[in-house]
Amino acid sequence: MFLFIERLAEEAIAKHMREGGFDNLEGRGRPLPEEDLSMVPEDLRMAYRILKNAGCLPPELEREKEIRTTLDLLSGLDDERERYRQMQRVNLMIRKLNMGRNRPVDRELPEVYYGRVVERLGRDKEGA
Repeated sequence: MFLFIERLAEEAIAKHMREGGFDNLEGRGRPLPEEDLSMVPEDLRMAYRILKNAGCLPPELEREKEIRTTLDLLSGLDDERERYRQMQRVNLMIRKLNMGRNRPVDRELPEVYYGRVVERLGRDKEGA
C-alpha cells in the first residue's frame, strides 16, 4: 500500500518538474540555509526538526506566542481593572517561561512588554 502511494507521489512530482512547476521557486539553485540548533540538545534535534516541518512550535515558543497575543489584546482594553488583571497574567506567564529556560524573556520582548508597562505607568500618573 505504502509503495503504491509513494510511487504516485513520485510520479506527480516528476510530472510537475517536467511541466516547469518548480522553475520559479525562490532560492532555486542555492543551498538551503543551515539551521542553528546549537541551543537544542543533540538527542532532541531530530524531533525538533520533525516538529518544525509539521508546523508545530516547541512549548517554549508557544508560550512566547501566547505572551505576545495577550500583550496585543491588552492594548485594546479600556477597563482599568481588567487591564491590571491581564498585566498580572502576563507577568505570571513570563515568570513561568523564565523558570523553564536559562535566559530571561526580556531580551526578546523588551520593546513590546517594557514599552507597554511604561505607557501604563504614565497613564496612571496622569490620572492621579
